[in-house]
Amino acid sequence: MTNPDRRRIVKQSLGVAGGLLVGLKARSLLAAAPVKKSATDLVTLGNTGIKLSRLAVGTGTHGVNKTSVQGRLGINGFAELLCHAYDQGLRFWESADQYGTHPHLREGMRRVGKNNVVVMTKTRATTAEQMKADLDRFRRELGRDHIDIVLLHCLTQEDWPTKMEGVMEVLSRAREQGIVRAHGVSCHSLAALKTAARTPWVQVDLARINGKQASMDADPQTVLSVLREMKRAGKGIIGMKIFGAGKLAGDVDGSLTFASRLDVLDAFTIGFASTGQMDEVVTKLPVVSAG
Repeated sequence: MTNPDRRRIVKQSLGVAGGLLVGLKARSLLAAAPVKKSATDLVTLGNTGIKLSRLAVGTGTHGVNKTSVQGRLGINGFAELLCHAYDQGLRFWESADQYGTHPHLREGMRRVGKNNVVVMTKTRATTAEQMKADLDRFRRELGRDHIDIVLLHCLTQEDWPTKMEGVMEVLSRAREQGIVRAHGVSCHSLAALKTAARTPWVQVDLARINGKQASMDADPQTVLSVLREMKRAGKGIIGMKIFGAGKLAGDVDGSLTFASRLDVLDAFTIGFASTGQMDEVVTKLPVVSAG
């Protein structure tokens, strides 16, 4: 055997061993005993009392500057997809101001009943005045007098509670008044996530999690350790970036297996651009979750 051949075989062996190691590490993060889970399971979000489907219909794939993959389907086009989701039993719709999809959700709710789904949206407000204006505008855009869940969007700084104190106070009052049912955060850094875990104001956390550390705040083990702290505190936890912002779209089964077997997630959100994509996930989830 020549030296180049020997080197090639060694590299292939190392690659196989590395893949096995990644697989073993991923499996070690999962719940001990697989449990059959369906996209339409009605679950309770932490201690909020809010009941929603395990799978949320996301509306912000590559969402920025008031546009997203879903938004580009058009109001009627995406409303049809939302109605399909409703017919499938998905009762949790997820949005954000920066996605520009509030009007799409409004049309979807007009067709299925505005109080028959749980709606979560997110704000980039940084002052009390901005938050008050956002709450009024969001409700107009959604066509509802209340919003189920409002999150502070894309937090990255460790000291965000100090800087966002005014915004948090407005949302607290809105919850007391019945305008908002629960409030929380979505984080885009490990420091912000750790702060969220120890902040009592946070009732709901939207966390980036998958088995391959794609578009995440840290490695899966580190993120899960923080999420378990949140779980012990009674916070509702929703997973996002299940497919790593599209990077893991080629491994639907593996990505769904990882998300569905985590013991810390109450629910998770996935953005769909077609009924076919949605049907694939809804069909596969019970199979892969049970092992």
